[in-house]
Amino acid sequence: MPKSKNTEVDAYIFIKENLKTLGWDTRNPTRNSLGEVYTQNECSGHPEIKKCLGNLRPENIVKLSETCFWVIEAKKKHSDLDKALSEAEDYAELINHSNQIKAVLISGVAGNQTDGYLIKGRYLQNSKFVPITINGREISSLVSKEIAKLILYTNNPSIDDVPIDEKLFLAKAEKINQILHLGAINKNQRAKVMAALLLALIDEVPPNIDAAPSVLIDEINSRAKRVLKKEGKGEFYNFISISLPPTEDNHTKYKKALVSTIQELNNLNIRSAMNSGHDVLGKFYEVFLKYGNGAKEIGIVLTPRHITKWAVEILNVNKHDFVYDPTCGTGGFLVAAFDRVRKDSKEKYLNEFKKYHLFGVEQEPEVVALAIVNMIFRGDGKNNIVEGNCFQKNLIKDIIKDKDSNEHVTAVYSTKSNMGEKIITKVLMNPPFALKSGDEKEYRFVQHALEQMDDGGLLFSILPASAMFESGEEKQWRLNSLLKYNTLLSVMTFPPDLFYPIGVHTIGIFVKKGIPHPTQQNVFWARIMHDGFLKLKGKRLPNKKEPNEFEIVTPLLKSFILNQDFSIENVPEFYKAAPINYSDNNLELVPEAVSFPFK
Repeated sequence: MPKSKNTEVDAYIFIKENLKTLGWDTRNPTRNSLGEVYTQNECSGHPEIKKCLGNLRPENIVKLSETCFWVIEAKKKHSDLDKALSEAEDYAELINHSNQIKAVLISGVAGNQTDGYLIKGRYLQNSKFVPITINGREISSLVSKEIAKLILYTNNPSIDDVPIDEKLFLAKAEKINQILHLGAINKNQRAKVMAALLLALIDEVPPNIDAAPSVLIDEINSRAKRVLKKEGKGEFYNFISISLPPTEDNHTKYKKALVSTIQELNNLNIRSAMNSGHDVLGKFYEVFLKYGNGAKEIGIVLTPRHITKWAVEILNVNKHDFVYDPTCGTGGFLVAAFDRVRKDSKEKYLNEFKKYHLFGVEQEPEVVALAIVNMIFRGDGKNNIVEGNCFQKNLIKDIIKDKDSNEHVTAVYSTKSNMGEKIITKVLMNPPFALKSGDEKEYRFVQHALEQMDDGGLLFSILPASAMFESGEEKQWRLNSLLKYNTLLSVMTFPPDLFYPIGVHTIGIFVKKGIPHPTQQNVFWARIMHDGFLKLKGKRLPNKKEPNEFEIVTPLLKSFILNQDFSIENVPEFYKAAPINYSDNNLELVPEAVSFPFK
């Protein structure tokens, strides 16, 4: 007799595959000393479990330790999720009659290969099974080995700040990209599909994935629209709303792709991860935007998150700063600034900072929408992210009263140049690299940012190396603007593969606004060839065996920025402090031009 299309067998396979992904050894413990997962009849191989359950057999029992176990029960329909969890609890209670072993974790799994799976988990605390939460959000996946160990060690099912497994997240992002591809979702639309789904997952109650395709789409869109409107950014809804393909034959395929994507996000406990201190959404956007045909042509070069975090650390961004990124893209630098202040500030000061101290401009409205969604998941900070041409927007100081008539110092965008008091104290930016004509050359973005800053403010910018050594207008800018009115503190060559797969030779510059560069003052020059990442199967991933030279220069650079007389050792082919060579006709301001290799 042919097998039913969707059976509980689907769930058995799903559970075992996920347990393996989450770090469990899925071999039978009775037959292998390292095994940790009993499947149905295998339970009878454990004498005490057999004694407690008799002929009853849950889908799986996972061995947490010699005396602690985890019961998993599955059903094939979503509507039976609570029933699966209840039955798992019944099995656990039978086991807990034993005075030798305990079932302290239970999970219910409901669904099938076609409709996806829903999961709930509970932990036995004070004789009662209570929800397992991560960063305040109930888990939507099976429990990883790491989390299970943490719960047992602390006897606490409420976990905060679980480290994000970057390799796992990137692998999942690649898998989701493939799922969306198979669902006939154009690669240029996938980032906004991800944004809409993530907004739809904010609610405690998940979208109804059992609904018809058109109903599911409407629900996802209405949830996304509601969140954006609540956050005061409703005008960006049209840039992330999703729609079914015009051909009805593709509706089921499209829905399946959405349901499978939601499943993968749930398996990552994405709602918990988005509530953590990590820029998870930014990592996803890096993957999805990478596949967009037009990304390179419109100048989107996504800044690696370890660089945004490093730059914010070097500039010592704090709650008193006013931070600006005139080419903010998906918001990487603003996220990093927000996260650093959140880590070091009380709620009162964080609320002030996120509402009145963060500013970003992005010319592509679709990308602005992604940046706004990114900041929503950080806890806010999206208020002053706007769409438009940064050259047509100037930031000037303003005093704003809140609803309680309290005054707040902030900045507002103005179309008038050279008007009003400047207030920006820190700029972090990565201007578009692909735009080579007219006002859109990279150095012009830096010049614009400097014009928005208060004297004494600090700027960090990533640039193609050519901006600091080419002749012509680039040289005239370096001589007659950059150095004439500002102090160049440091120039660093970055690893050649930093923006892989985009091939561009980049540097990072640090500038102090409003103080002409003293002719004999040292500049901190460095060549960073290794950042702790290696290429693997088309991606750059962290590798503990790879040196990280950013870690070496960080304390030196921070000290040098505070005091340019700080003594810097001359390390051949790595770093040194030396004045600018004004006798160089080309005025090449790159480390390679300053006596490299060192002698």
